[in-house]
Amino acid sequence: MNLVIGLSLIILFAFGVPIAISIILASIIGIEFFSRLPLLMVPQQIFVGIDHFPLMAIPFFILAGNLMASGGISSRLVDLAKSIVGGVQGGLAMTCVLTCMMFAAVSGSSVATTFAIGAILIPAMVRHGYPTPLAASIQASSAELGVLIPPSIPLILYGVSTDTSIGQLFIAGIGPGVLIGGALLLFLYLFCKLRGYGLQDREDRSHFTVAFKRAWAAILMPVVVIGGIYGGIFTPTEASAVAVFYALAVGGLLYRELRLKDLWPILRQSVISTAAVMLIIAAAALFSFLISRSGLPGEIAAWVNQVFESPWAFLLAVNGLLLIVGMFIETSAAILVLAPILTPIAIQFGIQPVHFGLIMVVNLALGMITPPLGVNLFAACAVAKISIDEMLPWLLPFVLVVLACLMGITYMPWISMGLVDLLY
Repeated sequence: MNLVIGLSLIILFAFGVPIAISIILASIIGIEFFSRLPLLMVPQQIFVGIDHFPLMAIPFFILAGNLMASGGISSRLVDLAKSIVGGVQGGLAMTCVLTCMMFAAVSGSSVATTFAIGAILIPAMVRHGYPTPLAASIQASSAELGVLIPPSIPLILYGVSTDTSIGQLFIAGIGPGVLIGGALLLFLYLFCKLRGYGLQDREDRSHFTVAFKRAWAAILMPVVVIGGIYGGIFTPTEASAVAVFYALAVGGLLYRELRLKDLWPILRQSVISTAAVMLIIAAAALFSFLISRSGLPGEIAAWVNQVFESPWAFLLAVNGLLLIVGMFIETSAAILVLAPILTPIAIQFGIQPVHFGLIMVVNLALGMITPPLGVNLFAACAVAKISIDEMLPWLLPFVLVVLACLMGITYMPWISMGLVDLLY
């Protein structure tokens, strides 16, 4: 049955059928023709897949990110970041990275970060002499931090699918997020110095005090959300609802840039985004049930234990697998399908599930900036109005920087686990 399901998925993907529909159809084929299970298992397992309270955080964080983009929060974060790093050559490019780090601390979505920040900074970088493909590449790579710095939708999915503490995953995501953000900042500073970009980045830069006064409420948002989670005031799911109300209050009452007529398009877009993610989750739950029932995870675990004798070799193989998977399969689907299979094997090698979760998410996040299915690439291209082909030569250095950070995160567990061990 596993072979038939796999071949069916490949054929459906080749014909361009959406990922969620492909998974459901392949699962139905496997159940109907190659098992004794009733088709009633299809709706049952689809419901079971989304019947998890922590998944409620996903629509709320998506809505919070959209409210931030429309309520003036993102533009004020840009001004604040520019006041911090905008005084050096390449400061505008570095502003993009720093703003994405701050925006990611609430939105939890890299695509939302790309549209919200890219709409402001890509045109600004082009006006300051950066080539358009370079500006789009900087934005796409920086927005990747949206799935690492907590709260993170992929980390929520990993926690639900492997029964791992979401709070610990959020804490563990801080180290890798700061590492990749810092590496991108250093790379952009050196790159702009060598190539001569960003000579005019000091223009239109507000003083830090002025920018901070305008953005203090926006900065307080991640403090309230993340601080509330780590302080035990509310759960990550409850924090997502708090983020929505905070974004409404700040954007509508304090900044007064969020109007009543804006709410319908924001809600509509949030519902569409949520429906797409939840359909993938439901389909992946059905797929995971069939794979688990067939005994494939146990067979894979036995094979892996025979082939790889050390955790180092296993992690290297996993990195290679996930990098390839991330290029072709959407991040949420890849996590929900592969995490229940790979995590028990990682535990057998003595790898902590929280650390392994960060390795998975960073790997698959790279897929967001690599063709052919890099969602951040499509979003950045849509904002910059260019084709992906124009971006690719400029994108390679950013991919190499993130890959170098990935090796550090993989083989130096303290990057992820340092704060977790300290707090727990």
